[in-house]
Amino acid sequence: MFSRSSQPWIALMAVLLFPLPSDAQTVATTRCGTGVHESEARGAVLFPQDQIFCALLADPKEPRSFVSYLRGEFRTLDDPAGKGTNIGSVGLGDSFGLVRWGGSRPGEGVQLDLVGSIFAQFDLGTPSNDLINADYIVGLPVTLRRSGFSARVTFYHQSSHLGDEYLLRGEEIERENLSFESIAVVLSQEIRALRLYAGGERLFRREPEALATQLMHAGIELRTRRSGPRAFVAAVDLKATEQHDWSPATSARAGIEFARSGAAGHPARLVALMLEVYEGPSPYGQFFQDNISYVGFGLHVGL
Repeated sequence: MFSRSSQPWIALMAVLLFPLPSDAQTVATTRCGTGVHESEARGAVLFPQDQIFCALLADPKEPRSFVSYLRGEFRTLDDPAGKGTNIGSVGLGDSFGLVRWGGSRPGEGVQLDLVGSIFAQFDLGTPSNDLINADYIVGLPVTLRRSGFSARVTFYHQSSHLGDEYLLRGEEIERENLSFESIAVVLSQEIRALRLYAGGERLFRREPEALATQLMHAGIELRTRRSGPRAFVAAVDLKATEQHDWSPATSARAGIEFARSGAAGHPARLVALMLEVYEGPSPYGQFFQDNISYVGFGLHVGL
């Protein structure tokens, strides 16, 4: 039926379409789900599939995918106080590994990634759920892990835009042509169920000039030992900038994290349902000079 010369190509297609089961294991998996496939544990790996730095649970600007319902105090045109506003907050974020250089032990090393994310907020009190603000971020993080210590240095660009429906509400709304580049550094130490981190940012080539150039960042996280696929997680994230005389923005989240075993030896996929509380300077680009507060809950994936 098939010629002898076509048999190697048929075999290759069979391997691609019907791969054999793998007994490979993940090595050095941390409590937050990062880890390295054993076939990629040493040496230089091009386009690695895994991560070596744990995502920050309570940071509103952490690249991740989520959907949240929030109720609180947001400035709006109809009510300058913005009290009792219902907001739908959505994020789409992903990270693509470019190259990893393995460390002295499996699961350690240095990795370069490409990340992109969109954060958008919708006014649920309007008939068309008006888009209020959207932040677009693209960055190149360099991450490092050695045992329980990890670090991340990220060069990123952010631009922010008001939604068309929101702009049409009235001439009183002023749009900022907001964009900047930044270098962000986070140092992290895991101590059993706890994780502590601290760092900061330095903005440059910013618009408008009113944007402050310095930001301090710190936080603490708790992940309990898993009971089956479940674990309790809680985190507090603090940010302070000279923009607001170093008054901190506090973001707190707590809830249940679910893990699904990773395929072919890769780390587990994580999904968390969390309560969310925020108070302080707004993390939403077009409203960087405002103070907001809210409570809510959200579904977060890819933590």
